[in-house]
Amino acid sequence: MKTPYILPVTAKEALDAGWDEIDVLLVSGDAYVDHPSFGIAIVGRVLTDSGFKVGIVPQPDWKDVNSVKIFGKPRLFIGITSGNIDSMLNNYVRPGKKRKSDVFSCGGEYGKRPDRANIVYSNLCRQAYKDVPIVMGGVEASLRRFAHYDYWEDKVRKSMLIDSKADFLVYGMGENQILEIAQNLDSGKDKSCLCDISGIAYISKDLPENSVVIPEFSEVFSDKKKFAEAFRLISENSCCGKKNRPVAQRYETRYVIQNEPSQPLTELEMDYIYSLPYTRDPHPAYKKPVPALESVRWSVTSHRGCFGECAYCSIPVMQGNIIQNRSEDSILKEINALSKRHDFRGTVQVLSGPTSNMYKMGCKTGKGFHCAEKSCLFPEICANLDFDHTPQMRLLDKISKIPRVKNVFVTSGIRYDLVLRDKKSGYLEQICGSHISGQLRVAPEHISERVLKVMRKPPFNLYLEFAEKFKSINRRLGKKQFLIPYYISAHPGCAVEDMLELALHFKKTHFIPDSIQEFTPTPGSLSTCMYYSGLDPFTGQKLHVPSNNREKALQRALAHFNRESNRKLVEKALISCKRKDLMGFGGKSLINPSGSK
Repeated sequence: MKTPYILPVTAKEALDAGWDEIDVLLVSGDAYVDHPSFGIAIVGRVLTDSGFKVGIVPQPDWKDVNSVKIFGKPRLFIGITSGNIDSMLNNYVRPGKKRKSDVFSCGGEYGKRPDRANIVYSNLCRQAYKDVPIVMGGVEASLRRFAHYDYWEDKVRKSMLIDSKADFLVYGMGENQILEIAQNLDSGKDKSCLCDISGIAYISKDLPENSVVIPEFSEVFSDKKKFAEAFRLISENSCCGKKNRPVAQRYETRYVIQNEPSQPLTELEMDYIYSLPYTRDPHPAYKKPVPALESVRWSVTSHRGCFGECAYCSIPVMQGNIIQNRSEDSILKEINALSKRHDFRGTVQVLSGPTSNMYKMGCKTGKGFHCAEKSCLFPEICANLDFDHTPQMRLLDKISKIPRVKNVFVTSGIRYDLVLRDKKSGYLEQICGSHISGQLRVAPEHISERVLKVMRKPPFNLYLEFAEKFKSINRRLGKKQFLIPYYISAHPGCAVEDMLELALHFKKTHFIPDSIQEFTPTPGSLSTCMYYSGLDPFTGQKLHVPSNNREKALQRALAHFNRESNRKLVEKALISCKRKDLMGFGGKSLINPSGSK
């Protein structure tokens, strides 16, 4: 079989490769970019390298069934993904307000993917080929594999498996599951045999042995306590590093069954995935750039997974909480190849994983990161956690010595509590000296201790300590480099009084970030469960939830109290907090009194 330079997106390209049929059809909501930061590229390359003929239909016309029939009927199965992010998050700023562009489309053009793309694509492919197995995966499918709260409709929706009528759902990163599915079908096995594969979900009338049966759909739809209970049970049985049981949720006469998670990738498997011959470019058919590529074109992944378990983050759901590392040799080989490209300008933009400074970190016990009774970082750093930064520092040194590499940057995603705890390696000194491009983005998220506890973030005093250390090191180095902190408003547990506390901190420090992120509930996260249910699902504690637009507006306004357009809202917020003393002309005042200028 002739292996194409880049996977085909047209019938002519498949014919040019010498194919008279394809084995696997992949349908994606993103434009096709052959770069390892795009999930469809990884899956396509893994399958192709194993001898399967793969055709890709990026962003099909979902109103025309012929748009998914360009390669003819696939021999094995159809794989579907909405793309790199949830289609609803991609399409809307907030409910009812559409985005103006789509960075994952050619030229940033909006409107190339439907809402709830996995459901639409699955129905389209079922119409095209009724008897071909359909497997969905990616972020949207993973986070919606059970009944979930949908912010855009403000209700609990069914599992995406039920609504899409797909045969299987791959959750997590999915390379091994997809390959195992292809190999089983290729060997002539019936699709029913796929139900034993780890890391997948499927629909069945029967319960597997030893299943954890969570509250059924009708219960979580009408009872918020049941919703929170279901979330807790799913979380407790979806963690790598511990023995998990199958999880089942009933829908009338059928169940959605989730098998135990797939095992974390070994270093050898990680090296293999990133060694495949990605072109790192959009498909040649595109005449305009794909904006999402520009931020990652010269980035290199060093590891996957995160044991931070921040409440609002879905990364552990996708990549797991066990760090999966690439070897130094694999990373250096990739950067060597990058440096020889004609368009390389000397800078490796980012060397990282979901959290930049977790490379090669692990549990001293050797049992993996997840313990049933505690977290690695919250409420404090576990005594069994090896948080040595030396492996990443050594790697950064070696990369810097590669010919044509002028800079390699670590620009965001640092857990400053880990940096402060590691008092031996000198990690912060090294990155300030050589690996920051002027700004380092960090995420304290809030100042209120009670809000930070709900978010599962470290105390704010640790951020202040880190900021002072950062400032001191740069002063000593004679460099003007700055921290760019991220903050969130309207998170569960956050009241107007908490945002006022943050506003007063901004006033005191004479620094107000350009933008504050308003919490957006996305399926699958702990914060979203708390937003919908008003409960911490692990403790049963009731939480204040700023769910109405008025309170959200007041919180946003307080974050930017200095803007004249926010003045009336800030006044209302101060009155609601009984802090009229902050309306005046003194140095501590946030705004001037009404009628003054």
